[in-house]
Amino acid sequence: MLLASCAIVFGLLVLFWSADQFVIAAVRIAWQARISPLLIGMLIIGFGTSLPELLVSALAAGQANAGLALGNAFGSNITNIALILGLTALIHPIRVQSGILRRELPVLTVVTLLAAALVFDGEISRLDGAVLLAGFGIFLGWSIWQASRNPDDSLGQELTSDRAGINPDQSRLRLWLRAAGALTLLVGSSRILVWGAIEIAHYFQIDDLFIGLTIVALGTSLPELASSLAAARRHEHDLALGNVIGSNIFNTLAVVGLAGLIRPLECGAAVFWRDTIVMTGLTLSLFLFGYRFGRSSTGRINRLEGSLLLIAWLAYTAWLVRSALLTDR
Repeated sequence: MLLASCAIVFGLLVLFWSADQFVIAAVRIAWQARISPLLIGMLIIGFGTSLPELLVSALAAGQANAGLALGNAFGSNITNIALILGLTALIHPIRVQSGILRRELPVLTVVTLLAAALVFDGEISRLDGAVLLAGFGIFLGWSIWQASRNPDDSLGQELTSDRAGINPDQSRLRLWLRAAGALTLLVGSSRILVWGAIEIAHYFQIDDLFIGLTIVALGTSLPELASSLAAARRHEHDLALGNVIGSNIFNTLAVVGLAGLIRPLECGAAVFWRDTIVMTGLTLSLFLFGYRFGRSSTGRINRLEGSLLLIAWLAYTAWLVRSALLTDR
């Protein structure tokens, strides 16, 4: 028990640090290669912060822990919207200025509804996984196309300002070695985290889905939390929101898709009627906040709405704990 608890804490700490180091190295490599700042923001930062979820869910699926794999992905999506954007909006209300983000919000909504439809029959099959990964490939192509058409989008401007201090003369070899070292630590810490989570679930005789939705989901969302809070303090609204939108699209399409392709994931009734419903409801709320139909051309998540998101996260977490306690009895 003590060893498993230490494994979770150690795994999360190393996972958070190595993910941050990998994203920093990847951004600097892309910057030196003169890749569009907008594309860096949409792909490398948004998706790079989701590497912990990808590795943890893939390893869990390979070990036949469907609850941990799905709980990590869906729990991270819920945490990203309710906890991270809620906290971020409390620090500073988030304005949705980027035209690309306003186009990504409907994409995230459709992707979430697709995931809900696939979960409804109680399983993410290999075919479902392939469909999700194909959707991810389409989204990547669309993102590259959007970045080339909208080089002056506010998201790209914020990233340009954010990365203005990068030294263009840094050694590429050192950056590649840094990225490779961080990726190695990511894989190793993910294995440690998965082992610890499974051991804890077995020790307390609780469903590994609960561990995935709570401890693991919160831990693997730490990179998104750090990135969004830092962006909010600098008043980089589009970067704070874009990080969450990109991460949730990546989690739903790539993380769940890869896990399902590795091994079919059986979903209990609670995954759909509780977790997927909550995830879909939060996504629809984010869509409405971002568009403000008929009120303004600029969406906004104010402090009241941020508070409501935080309350939703607390209520959902309490629901999970209560369900786990009732099951234990």
